[in-house]
Amino acid sequence: SASRTTATAARVLRQLRHDPRTIALLMLVPCVMLVLLRYVFDSSPRTFDNIGASLLGIFPLITMFLVTSIATLRERTSGTLERLLAMPLGKGDLIAGYALAFGVLAIIQSALATGLALWVLGLKVTGSAWLLLLVALLDALLGTALGLFVSAFAASEFQAVQFMPAVIFPQLLLCGLFTPRSRMHPVLEAISDVLPMSYAVDGMNEVMRHTDVTATFVRDVLIVAGCALLVLGLGAATLRRRTA
Repeated sequence: SASRTTATAARVLRQLRHDPRTIALLMLVPCVMLVLLRYVFDSSPRTFDNIGASLLGIFPLITMFLVTSIATLRERTSGTLERLLAMPLGKGDLIAGYALAFGVLAIIQSALATGLALWVLGLKVTGSAWLLLLVALLDALLGTALGLFVSAFAASEFQAVQFMPAVIFPQLLLCGLFTPRSRMHPVLEAISDVLPMSYAVDGMNEVMRHTDVTATFVRDVLIVAGCALLVLGLGAATLRRRTA
């Protein structure tokens, strides 16, 4: 139901409006990390150009994952989720509402980080800035979907944070940020081929290198978007009313 989904999204946004620390984490941390990265490589601007675009997508993914997983878990441990599901509100409506609310925040977050990287920090991009923003937004939405999914398996906020090394760090190491995936051990390369962050980084690299939209870029964008939708579906299927 569109009305139930939007009502859920509006409720989540109203709650987040009264949580300035969460808003600061979502909006400022990716920007601060990009600024730090830029001046870490102050004497080597080309290094920032090479990895800045990739991290422009990775930072929002990580922050959205953390905030979404903890916020959803808090709803369940406080009993809010149980009360909501006692109403005529399906799990799909609830997950879609959360995804819509955090998706709005992801748009703002991605726009701030992309604008900062391009027009303040001087990140040089061959392709369109709009394509860079698109990939950054999809990465943030993927982080939202992963956060909603893993929150179903955590019994506390501490456990939700513990999922980060299990879900995010392997993707970070295998996504091609540190070394091309083709140079990895064949087993690791095969694993990286099924991880969504690999295609997020590949999509950013396509924008960095090509002026036009390439077939590889379209493939990468569709895979990241498809993974986000798949994980949202799994999140709805595994959503529980109460934490044991």
